[in-house]
Amino acid sequence: TKNEQVPGKQHSLTEDYFNRIEALQYAIANDDGQKTEQLKVADIILFGVSRTSKTPTSIYLANKGIKVANIPFILNQEPDLSRISKKTLVIGLFASAERLQQIRMSRLKSLKENKETNYINIVHLEKEIKEARKICMANKWSTIDVTRKSIEEIAATALEYLKIFKDRKNV
Repeated sequence: TKNEQVPGKQHSLTEDYFNRIEALQYAIANDDGQKTEQLKVADIILFGVSRTSKTPTSIYLANKGIKVANIPFILNQEPDLSRISKKTLVIGLFASAERLQQIRMSRLKSLKENKETNYINIVHLEKEIKEARKICMANKWSTIDVTRKSIEEIAATALEYLKIFKDRKNV
């Protein structure tokens, strides 16, 4: 019968399968601002401060065949945005300073890091978020508040933005 299960065939080698693998490899290679020369082939570029779910969202979208790069914003470091094409959708990811502080404190604890640092200083976080927002506004990039959103919700919103972005380009 047609519906018979064939061992080892849970991933039939379709074009979709190879697109997803390629997108996953792309997301990994272009994580955290690496390989900026490849930004022009991204479907989406995620931009934001540390711990705004850029990497997990990139991987989730890659599983759907979307090529996603991500660029971190670090206060007092000029991000290299020169290779971003106008043909690529860029989305800024943001969270409240309080939520970021909570996530970052948890991360430091898991790394057994306990010295005082700007990484979790609330005033520093607010400044970091404000500066990253300025860059998004200056470039007219879409943004998503990820404070209370799951990776799936962030990805769904990014996919909606991508559809709108593509529709506008085809006008």
